[in-house]
Amino acid sequence: MSTDSLYVGIMSGTSLDGVDTVLADLNDGVPRILGTHFQPYPEDLRAELLSLQDSGDDELHRGAVLAVCVTELYALAVNALISANGNPEVAAIGCHGQTVRHRPEHGYSIQLVNGAMLAERTGICSITDFRSRDIAAGGEGAPLVPAFHEACFRDDVTPRAIVNIGGIANVTFLPCSGPITGFDTGPGNMLMDAWAHRHLAQAYDRDGAFAASGSVNAGLLGALLADPYFARTPPKSTGRDHFNMAWLQSFAIAGIEPQDIQATLAELTAASIAASIHGFCTEAKEVYVCGGGAHNGHLMNRISARLQDRTFASTERIGMSPDWVEALAFAWLARCTIERIPGNAPAVTGAKGPRVLGAIYPK
Repeated sequence: MSTDSLYVGIMSGTSLDGVDTVLADLNDGVPRILGTHFQPYPEDLRAELLSLQDSGDDELHRGAVLAVCVTELYALAVNALISANGNPEVAAIGCHGQTVRHRPEHGYSIQLVNGAMLAERTGICSITDFRSRDIAAGGEGAPLVPAFHEACFRDDVTPRAIVNIGGIANVTFLPCSGPITGFDTGPGNMLMDAWAHRHLAQAYDRDGAFAASGSVNAGLLGALLADPYFARTPPKSTGRDHFNMAWLQSFAIAGIEPQDIQATLAELTAASIAASIHGFCTEAKEVYVCGGGAHNGHLMNRISARLQDRTFASTERIGMSPDWVEALAFAWLARCTIERIPGNAPAVTGAKGPRVLGAIYPK
């Protein structure tokens, strides 16, 4: 294989669980995963990153220091991945960075990463800051994975929808031909994880067991779904800036059993995803799920129950592990940057047109 086709992708999402890293062969544009590595976030780092979601003292210094901390972890993950796979030459790293603010309405989205340090620590050309160019062109800067979904999952016979359930969930509609569409549907795992952490002292609700032990509170679900974001017409994107524990606590949750709130949060994710597919992906005959939510059996059952007229499964069924799709997407986007190929999907983000994304830090 040509080393010019080897790329590393790094993704650390809004779930804040850790760093997904993949080594990929992108020869002829067909992604093939050669190796993977997961580097968990230490609990103190996760807590510090969460604290930056809200305004506070000395934010500039704290943000810069945390960018260095997460970059050291990224470099550790990359070096472990490269070493475990025979130390091949790699063309470039595509690193999404750790989102701490997403405010495209104000012209910015902040992903913590020090690109120069990543290149220094790994000795590999590193590409970061994938969202800013799309935002500068009038777009939302998110979601960025739909263009990759199109490259990997489009079928010329059957229209498909690809649902990524990370901290935030997003959907991509892949018609058999013509422009794709996509947008953030709302909360994915983020609120469920936070509630499970509070009441179970666990990072997440394993297989949705906590949610399955409760009952959906119809009144609360209706109130949550009345949030204006869900009624907005795409293009649209969101994040922790909007959907967070303060948002949840602004509703009348006092007196509701914790397991019933968890069941309601799972139903919120399921209902908002299903409504997005029914509303904007009406022609999709198949729906495939990637991201951590694909491992939540209760959540998958709830989404499936709302999409009974469609084939429903994880992306494993169409040849790609749901765990590594996003990291692989940033390896693919890095190659697009190196080859000066636009990496955004203007119909998804609302940008004025196709743009080459990313800032390059040579090795």
